[in-house]
Amino acid sequence: MDRFVGMAVFAKVVESASFAAAARQLGMSPAMVTKHVRTLEERLGVRLLNRTTRRVSATEVGQNYYERCLRILSEVEDAEHAAGDLQAAPRGLLRVTTSVSFGAHQLAPAIADYLVAYPDVSVDLILQHNYVDLLEERIDLAIRLGQLSGSSLIAKKLYAVEMVLCASPGYLATHGTPLQPRDLVKHNCLVYTYAAPRAWSFTDKKNGKAEVIRISGRLLANSGDALLAFALKDTGIVLAPDYLVADELRAGRLVRLLPGYTTQETPVYAVYPHSHYLSAKTRTFIDFLAARFAHLPQIKHDGRSGGPNVDAAPDLREVA
Repeated sequence: MDRFVGMAVFAKVVESASFAAAARQLGMSPAMVTKHVRTLEERLGVRLLNRTTRRVSATEVGQNYYERCLRILSEVEDAEHAAGDLQAAPRGLLRVTTSVSFGAHQLAPAIADYLVAYPDVSVDLILQHNYVDLLEERIDLAIRLGQLSGSSLIAKKLYAVEMVLCASPGYLATHGTPLQPRDLVKHNCLVYTYAAPRAWSFTDKKNGKAEVIRISGRLLANSGDALLAFALKDTGIVLAPDYLVADELRAGRLVRLLPGYTTQETPVYAVYPHSHYLSAKTRTFIDFLAARFAHLPQIKHDGRSGGPNVDAAPDLREVA
């Protein structure tokens, strides 16, 4: 029996929690659905489903296999639809979600340029701090920052955001300048409330030694823009994304700290549901973002004047 058909049948049984319901949705007889699942279990030598008189559910092994099946079947769909849609012009409404700060500073300008290149596409941009269910909200694409938890969503890395440690000249004049990471425990650090744990990581550029510093401070916010505003008012030290502080560093309103240390980068992913093959509009938008972000300027310390230089970003590593 066709292996991909068997995987599709098994996935439908798990989703509908019923052999009969899966059979109706697939236009098969219940006996044929049962045969496909039995053939899979015999080939793998494991039990994939728990069966009762009322309900069918995946075993632990079956759940893991189900999630892998979704990815494989999605890739097959992508390949088939990509062949048919290769020459299709992107068109229609593209619904995209991301965080408030990244959306305002990075994604919105990119969308404006994308719409110029693809006049038959319109975009609905949804900005919010919390992750949303893409399938339930009928969202085509999410741009998410940070390490992703395991899920059945498909993720493609676009680039990595550099985190920059900085403070205003006024704050440093009053409280002194930290010369090494452990000095931060004596300072008022501006805390991003969604970060857990509240610790900043640093790696010495000379010897590669890593340090994790537990930080604290009197100001907490769930918005990077708010933390930037606090920093500009001489209230504390902030660890912020490069795109948020580049202009302030260039203008001298902020000063980069601990130039001899690197901080942990934040990966940026394009994420889309497994059940959606990439339409022309989604595929071109992801490609557009990857090309755009590959050429973003990266902040680098010049080691002399204390000001930042702006150099081309390095080549990106993309993972599916």
